[in-house]
Amino acid sequence: MAQAHPAGSGPVQVPPRRTRGPVRALLAMLLTALVVGGAVPYVAGPGREYFSYLVLAERQDASGAARAGAEARAAGGQVVQEYPQIGAVLAYAAGGFADKVRDRPGVAAVGATRTSPVPSPPRPLDGAGDFGAGAGAGGDRAASDGADDATPTVADPGERDAWNLAMLGSGSGSGGGPSADTTATLLRGPGTGPGAPSADALRRVLVAVLDSGVDDTHPDLRAAVDPKSSASCADGRPDARTGAWRPDPGVGESGHGTHVAGIVGAARDGHGVSGVAPGARIAAVRLLGPLGQYYAENIVCGMLWAADHGAKAINNSYFADPWKYNCPEDGDQAALTAAVARAVDYARRKGAVVVASAGNDGQDLGAARTDDRSPNDRSSGPARTRYVGTECVRLPGELPGVVTVTAVNRDGHPSAYSNFGRGKVSLAAPGGDPDGGPQGAVVSDWPGGQYAALAGTSMAAAHVTGAVAVAAALHPDWDSDRLATLLATTAAAACPPGPYACGDRQYYGAGTLALPH
Repeated sequence: MAQAHPAGSGPVQVPPRRTRGPVRALLAMLLTALVVGGAVPYVAGPGREYFSYLVLAERQDASGAARAGAEARAAGGQVVQEYPQIGAVLAYAAGGFADKVRDRPGVAAVGATRTSPVPSPPRPLDGAGDFGAGAGAGGDRAASDGADDATPTVADPGERDAWNLAMLGSGSGSGGGPSADTTATLLRGPGTGPGAPSADALRRVLVAVLDSGVDDTHPDLRAAVDPKSSASCADGRPDARTGAWRPDPGVGESGHGTHVAGIVGAARDGHGVSGVAPGARIAAVRLLGPLGQYYAENIVCGMLWAADHGAKAINNSYFADPWKYNCPEDGDQAALTAAVARAVDYARRKGAVVVASAGNDGQDLGAARTDDRSPNDRSSGPARTRYVGTECVRLPGELPGVVTVTAVNRDGHPSAYSNFGRGKVSLAAPGGDPDGGPQGAVVSDWPGGQYAALAGTSMAAAHVTGAVAVAAALHPDWDSDRLATLLATTAAAACPPGPYACGDRQYYGAGTLALPH
């Protein structure tokens, strides 16, 4: 999700993580969201305050979910969604609920997913909650309301000067540019170079973009987004109604997912931009909630939805709210970590490579560090500074099995904002320079048929997700581990060892991303 740039490093045009400044009071947020879009799924109750909780059973299956639901209801909770794939439920209850349920038989963990209450559980939605649902192709695609006011747009680049795509075939992460042959092959598109997948093979590959929503009315994305595989999980429940996956213009940074989707799979048609895997199908899964948060239940819902619809790659260019880092000694944070980890494991077992951004805080994930923004959903007061150790993890990027991506600039050197860490990051990919304008940042799609130049590990992760699509098109029978290993070995083969070269594992992981052939 949005990640603010580290203090003292200058302005950054990186949409992923909001720097929330003075936090508005919760009631003001609710009322504002209701006025601008009617998006808040809460109806005021009789003066009560509710928190959302994830309840995890010891059994990670449908019987476990049933047990978790029964214990939640017995403690006064209202279950609004079951996750039978991982033996968990989402419940709403008053404060203190977790302590009542944690020691119940068959319960493994319980955690509050938010720190500020809401007036009621989410209101019922017709058709929501079914992980097997698909919206189908019915319904007109309404035009987007346009770009976020805070994000400047750029002119249609006409698929010119796609330095980020050219880098994927350069085999150089230490300042060298791609050869003329490599650049020409990449700019011609799939099926034109030796060993590249055909357009038909790419079309059989589904990748999921879990983000703020995707504007599927954008010319570059109109044919890419698959309505039958798209949904909203903005409140932890899958909502497959037509258009639910689109960004909500009333929520800040809602254009971020469209930008990410363009990097992954925008059409190659001579206009706008082209994605790493043009022709691949995109499951647009909106996680960004009406209050501007990526809560753990949203992530769990989105991960399960993508896995159950056959995604070969799942892109996660965000971090879980409200805690930038989740620490095991805190019962709530430990439960959130366990829930997201179960969802990631489920997706990987179903064949998906789970890709995540490393973060834009310029921190070493392999060392103790500070967290000065958590919790970021508080209704008042400044954030307190936490000093956290390596046992505290960023979700989902620091979970086992996740392909975690750092960012490099156009010259192939690590971007100053990018998190890093030996043994903590998997690959490096083009993220760009936030001060570099269209020539140094990554230009991609923006709602309303527009384009924006952004930089961040969000952009880097999207390149890797596109590369997974290419790998899956070449090797349709491979599982997630084998696909991820192919990307790592391809990157490593082209990377020389040495400090700050792309063989430096602290900053690059296995190396700088190169498209498999």
